[in-house]
Formats: sequence, structure tokens, C-alpha cells
Amino acid sequence: MVEGTDGQVEVRVARDEELEEVVRLRWRWTAEREGAAAAGDEADYVPAAAAWAREHRDTHVPHVAVLAGAVVGMAWLALAPRVPKVGAIHRLSGDLQSCYVMPEHRGNGIGGRLVRAVLDTAVQHGAEHVTVHTSPGSVAMYARNGFAHEERLLYAEPT
Repeated sequence: MVEGTDGQVEVRVARDEELEEVVRLRWRWTAEREGAAAAGDEADYVPAAAAWAREHRDTHVPHVAVLAGAVVGMAWLALAPRVPKVGAIHRLSGDLQSCYVMPEHRGNGIGGRLVRAVLDTAVQHGAEHVTVHTSPGSVAMYARNGFAHEERLLYAEPT
């Protein structure tokens, strides 16, 4: 998949032995945004989420940003089959999920590199498009790295 270094930061698909660190970032993100009570017990979450990640490697591809041997950022590509159409029986769409860079490493282009790595992986898998659901503060970063508003994409939360 995507590999490369920029200075000391390496951005690529996560290795199996890094999955605990990747999901720990997801736990940290929740604790940062919603508080420790909302995040729950890290010791319970990390092994369960890492096991889930291993079971779903075919449909949820984790990417990492590694600095000096430590995982400092993550982003996931969720791949979903689409209904066949004439001329294309096997179709995929992608969704960029859980893009996060540790606060002390933000503002250095790591998030953008993670986004581009996810898009490159989507191309390698043959995804027709990639969507992202983001916070208002991250819209510009996604726009700088290949995303655009799409008039035909709508969003609903089923009740």
C-alpha cells in the first residue's frame, strides 16, 4: 500500500503489531473530545478494538503516521460493496473514518498525508469514490487533500 517518509514521519497502512496503538488513539480521541467517563476503561477497550480491527482488515484498512517509532496519527478506509451495475459487477465505495493526529503533532501536515494515503489505498482497491464525515474545523484540510462538496450526497440519521 502507501509507504513513504517525509522528514521523520512515515505514513502507511498499519502493521498488525501496531493495531493496539491505533485503537488506543481512537480511545484517546474520545477521551479528549467527550471526557474520560465517555471513553470508558482503556484497558477494556484496546484489546477488544484491536481484535475487531484484525477481524475486519479486509473492509476497514487502518493507516498510521509514525514518528520516531511511535504511532502519532491514524485514519481508516472503510470499504463497502456496491450494487452491481451493467458493465461493473464488482463495485466498491470507500469512507474515510477516524482521522486523528495527536494534538502535539497537529499543524505539520500529518493529517493531510493520512488523507492522501487513504485515497491512494482506495484507488488500489478500485473504490469508485470516498466520502468523509468531518467536523467543521477539518473541512478545509479535507478540501486541500482531494475532497470536495458533492451536490448529490445527502445525509440522514435513521430514527
